[in-house]
Amino acid sequence: MVPMTLQQIADAVSGVLYDAPDPQARVDRPAVIDSRLAEPGCLFVALPGEHTDGHHFAGAAVAGGAVAVLAARPVGVPAVVVPDVLTALAALARTVAARLTAPGAAGTQVVALTGSAGKTSTKDLLAQLLGALDSTVATARSFNNEIGLPLTVLSAEAGTRYLVVEMGASRAGHIAHLTGIVPPRVGLVTNVGTAHLGEFGGSKEAIANAKSELVAALPGDGLAVLNADDPYVMSMVARTAAPVLTFGQAAGEVRAERIELDGLGRPSFTLSHQGARARVRLGMYGEHHVANATAAAAVALGLGADLHRVAELLCAARQLTPGRMEVGERPDGVTVVNDAFNANPDSMAVALRAVAAMAGGRRRVVAVLGEMAELGAAAEGEHAELGRLVAASCVARLIAVGGVEAALTHAQAEAGGVPSTLVADRETALELLLGELRPGDLVLLKGSHTAGLEEIARRLKDAVTVGG
Repeated sequence: MVPMTLQQIADAVSGVLYDAPDPQARVDRPAVIDSRLAEPGCLFVALPGEHTDGHHFAGAAVAGGAVAVLAARPVGVPAVVVPDVLTALAALARTVAARLTAPGAAGTQVVALTGSAGKTSTKDLLAQLLGALDSTVATARSFNNEIGLPLTVLSAEAGTRYLVVEMGASRAGHIAHLTGIVPPRVGLVTNVGTAHLGEFGGSKEAIANAKSELVAALPGDGLAVLNADDPYVMSMVARTAAPVLTFGQAAGEVRAERIELDGLGRPSFTLSHQGARARVRLGMYGEHHVANATAAAAVALGLGADLHRVAELLCAARQLTPGRMEVGERPDGVTVVNDAFNANPDSMAVALRAVAAMAGGRRRVVAVLGEMAELGAAAEGEHAELGRLVAASCVARLIAVGGVEAALTHAQAEAGGVPSTLVADRETALELLLGELRPGDLVLLKGSHTAGLEEIARRLKDAVTVGG
């Protein structure tokens, strides 16, 4: 974190110091919301949680080294007390972002990205590209909301050259709020799909409008990086004052050409820009990563990186965030594909294509699919369509996890000839798997985060006994 005294923090958030004998005590480490992560020099942010209240852990955080607590009431240890902790967190991040990007400062470039699918994987790739070029701080995992984004900003230091922030949107105005905290100079939109469809009234146009808030926030001397293969994304050209750089496969100034997959489903392609070309071989699984890699490459090229250096770095890049096409091999030959962090109709289709390439027609594919959340009125139709998609795919066995919507997927898959079982919870799904898996099987686990299938992936990797 950019060093600040407690008094400076209080001034930035319009707070009052309590139980703080030294207003000049300095905070110089990232802010945390988990007291177990407190370290000397940090600020503990006492947010109310789903099951508990961060204020209860204020003492433990200070004992762990926190200089003070950002709190809504006095807590008996040094604290900056404010009316609303989340609002104050945003204000503090806004102050730090302004310091980082101010004329005469280190010249931090803020790169923001959004999209319906692939944004976290793209962010991970971009963090590796820019991190090899200069000091880079990027969003951890997929902490892309009104809590995660300020925490990312507060983890940057005075010497940070690139600050890469992922921005999610579950409603109109969400991204505009986030760009108000940390105004970006470079904005990337990967695609417009069906994630959070129910939150936007079932309209992709509404989703596109929400995503376009990112490019609308860019300055005239910034850069908008847009997917030329997605007409919804290209419609955003009219909403930005910044120059536009496009990427894609069918079109775009930065292009992925001659795409191939190896026997494990890992893609290679030729990256081209302004007449230069370089071959890229990704170490990640699934053809969909070509679009992610091309998007990340476009940002790096737009910031002045050399194409051949970008290609070299992409070849060395790896998946950083767990739960996204995370592949594990068990000693008995069972391959576990953990893509269970989240799911929507687009990403379900992508995952099924990816495991088909990995199986290569030689391996039995077992799919454990949880329900897809936040689809609103489209939920029943999309879950039924998923079942039909499973029936037309390489899946030889389906375990559908959930209630009414999972039952629709199960019924359509079974009607299409795929043996399927509907189970209510992940424990039952795991029990079935442990009894049925055979050496050489490939297991796909995917569903919305609420389905909790990541736990199956973890326990499945630890289990080494399989059925006959």
